[in-house]
Amino acid sequence: MLILDGLSKTYKTGDAALRNVSLKVPKGQIMGLIGPSGAGKSTLIRCINRLVEPTAGKVLLGDVDLVGLGKADLRRQRRRIGMIFQEYALVERLTVMENVLSGRLGYVPFWRSFLRKYPPGDIQRAYQLLDRVGLMEHADKRADALSGGQRQRVGIARALAQDPELLLVDEPTASLDPKTSRQIMRLLTEICAERGLPAIVNIHDVPLAQQFMQRIVGLRAGRVVFDGTPDQLTETVLTEIYGAEDWTAMRKGAEDDRAAEADAARQLAGLGA
Repeated sequence: MLILDGLSKTYKTGDAALRNVSLKVPKGQIMGLIGPSGAGKSTLIRCINRLVEPTAGKVLLGDVDLVGLGKADLRRQRRRIGMIFQEYALVERLTVMENVLSGRLGYVPFWRSFLRKYPPGDIQRAYQLLDRVGLMEHADKRADALSGGQRQRVGIARALAQDPELLLVDEPTASLDPKTSRQIMRLLTEICAERGLPAIVNIHDVPLAQQFMQRIVGLRAGRVVFDGTPDQLTETVLTEIYGAEDWTAMRKGAEDDRAAEADAARQLAGLGA
């Protein structure tokens, strides 16, 4: 279980990015973070793995408080946290397989990673992960030869190569088209369900969050203003989080996208019959 207790972040400028955030994320739960730009969503995720240093509060992963750990202890604890980035954060000149194996860097001696001589068990596991995310045939391709959706799948496989106890996912669909976005979210939710893996997903697409998240937390100005299930995310609540908007039109557009995708799939199935 992940527990955030009074987590706060104030920058040297005096700007408060997070204000006393307290949350519990149990094993297997997929939690979506929503809110306007500047609400603190990315800061929250980065405070958990201390890419950003919290000003106050606790981050408990199991019985370990990640806040205040020294560099060596923090490196060891970070192996327990898989991170999936909006811009993929792949090494473009390396192959898909090499990028996935980089998820094992926290577990192997430096000479092995430098010479790219990973243990056979790690290599076998990487192939299994590539098969799970649907990229087995692309194992030897360079990362810069892939589409955006394929790159995100590599990022998922790399994070899973760590054998994490928690996934942090920062806007995984921001650069993807609607169909690919749903495919990536479906893959993430299936994998988390298979492994009982908790995940926090910073997501800007509200209908997508409502479709795939088990729980949604809304942030505004660094504070939690909503914490509940997708069906509790009413227009009144959305207005409290984001401000006034035509939420009915937004939902209608998302439903039209899903209907068009389903219709295209039926047509392709008919052509293949």
